[in-house]
Amino acid sequence: MMEPMNLLREKFQASAVCVRVMPFVIFILLTAMPAILKEIAPQYYSDSSVYWFYLAKTVVGGWLIWEMRPFVSEMRWALSWEAVAVGILVFAMWVGADPFFPHIKAPGPVWNPHEHFGENSPMAWGFLIVRIVGMSLVVPPLEEVFYRSFLYRYFVRTDFLNMPLGRFHPTSFIITSVLFGFEHSQWLAGILCGFAFQGLAVRKNRVSDAITAHAITNFLLGIWVVWRHDWKFF
Repeated sequence: MMEPMNLLREKFQASAVCVRVMPFVIFILLTAMPAILKEIAPQYYSDSSVYWFYLAKTVVGGWLIWEMRPFVSEMRWALSWEAVAVGILVFAMWVGADPFFPHIKAPGPVWNPHEHFGENSPMAWGFLIVRIVGMSLVVPPLEEVFYRSFLYRYFVRTDFLNMPLGRFHPTSFIITSVLFGFEHSQWLAGILCGFAFQGLAVRKNRVSDAITAHAITNFLLGIWVVWRHDWKFF
């Protein structure tokens, strides 16, 4: 077990691209695993799979963040009034804009552990806590490091570490935000969200504020879902 872990650390240390891209790719693959499993091995798939895979990817994502932190200095969290303001405003925009544009994915089963495991059951609340922890503490560092630290700069120059995070490049700004947006079913809100987080990273010349803003947005969305039972935002 230690040998693969040491090998991963060596790869992270040796490659600025690998340490910013590989954790995100692994996380995305784990996100897609329930759908893949349902397609290629339906005999091993159940309606519970999405919940257990979310738990697994949250644990793996947390471990990947722990392993990459020593090699990605810009992923440190930072609290600023701008980060708090952007996080709250993006949350309000995400919820408020939702009825006014079509989503990428067709309506399907909602992620509602109360419905699956029983209303107010310990399992239901356990998976809700896992979901909010994952979306608030694991997703923001992985996505922001990939999009804001790596992709935004790599589109401008392949030796991306030599491009300041605070440099504004309009083409890369738009492309990166659009790609970020289409990672989400709520694509329009995602694009506007990408503009906000990228703009914050450029303004502050660091990714850490964007990570904080992203975490605030996702945490508020999680609270909104639990409070209003508005499960489509999961």
